[in-house]
Amino acid sequence: MHELAGKHMVLGLSAGVACYKAAELCRRLVEEGATVQVVMTEAAQQFITPLTMQTLSGRPVCGSQWDARESNGMPHINLSRGADAILIAPCSADFVARLAQGRANDLLSLLCLARPVQRVPLLLAPAMNREMWAHPATRRNLAQAEQDGARVLGVGNGEQACGETGEGRMLEPAQLLEELLAFFAPKPLAGRKVLVTAGPTYEAIDPVRGITNLSSGKMGFAIARAAREAGADATLVAGPVHLPTPRGVHRVNVQSARDMLAAVEQHVQDAAVFIATAAVADWRPAAPAAHKIKKDGSGQPRTLDCVENPDILAAVAQSPRALGGDLFCVGFAAESHDLLAQATAKRARKQVALLVGNIGPATFGQDDNALLLVDSRGHRELPRASKRVLARQLMAEIATRLPALRS
Repeated sequence: MHELAGKHMVLGLSAGVACYKAAELCRRLVEEGATVQVVMTEAAQQFITPLTMQTLSGRPVCGSQWDARESNGMPHINLSRGADAILIAPCSADFVARLAQGRANDLLSLLCLARPVQRVPLLLAPAMNREMWAHPATRRNLAQAEQDGARVLGVGNGEQACGETGEGRMLEPAQLLEELLAFFAPKPLAGRKVLVTAGPTYEAIDPVRGITNLSSGKMGFAIARAAREAGADATLVAGPVHLPTPRGVHRVNVQSARDMLAAVEQHVQDAAVFIATAAVADWRPAAPAAHKIKKDGSGQPRTLDCVENPDILAAVAQSPRALGGDLFCVGFAAESHDLLAQATAKRARKQVALLVGNIGPATFGQDDNALLLVDSRGHRELPRASKRVLARQLMAEIATRLPALRS
């Protein structure tokens, strides 16, 4: 996918060792289809060369307001007018101070000041020592920059070049790209809260064995990310999977079906949309063993007495808020055959507005999928595509089905 096709980005580098990350960020932006114009401060050129950034962006780097290549002698005007966004990464504490004070003593700060504020967004990826990040002056300057229209993308927490550990690291290129994609995405779910379940559940048989399934959680995580990109306040209740949390999504980790039900009941109260993507185990052992079950030499497995797990989707779909129309419920059906018949029957049985079906063995663990949408009007297929693309399509489908927000 080229999700930034047609976008023109000004990538500004102020001084800091995090300039090395800007090289990877530039490469990723170009891979996503954006054109990238790099602008560097003189100090940034002490950390990474303009030649490196020119090679990656495919464009000469700009660094001086006296650049003779500009026929009108106004690079600060030309650069700021043609951009879909200006991203400062890394944005040093000094550069934040310049923005807060409205200073314009180099090309990068000058073009930020000259940009059409209502049309060209200014995005900041701070990078600095943890003490600088926490300093009251930096907090004031960031607040002032935001008040003046800039958007601060946040910082990472971890080891810093100085040897200390804490907040202040520039976000990783993949995280910044995720932030940019979310920033540019349409916001049909703005003001809504969306609750998503994802992954398998795990029902302990004994301390080392359990009942689970092959769900990877990738579809649910993609849906949570797409919900956030669509402007929603997204919460993800995740079974035992090893996937990174999407940026801006609140994650709640659970193990068993009963754990998942408790988490859903806690977070669904003020949600507008509930999407039950998780592959919940239908059964659990009635009495898990306290110690590992040993073979007894008979050659036969031990009899396992099971009880049925709670039906999370049905419970939520039959809640007063769902029945009253204040909660839109979406169910998932992972089947092995007869998908349309199985999904149609499940939608009627669960009494949900929308049922999304797929063939489980063809998608578990994969990065792509094909979906079947079943509602009261019939069914529609979403052809095989990446789970990320399908998640965005699903969000658009859900948005068209929601009532307008009450003012």
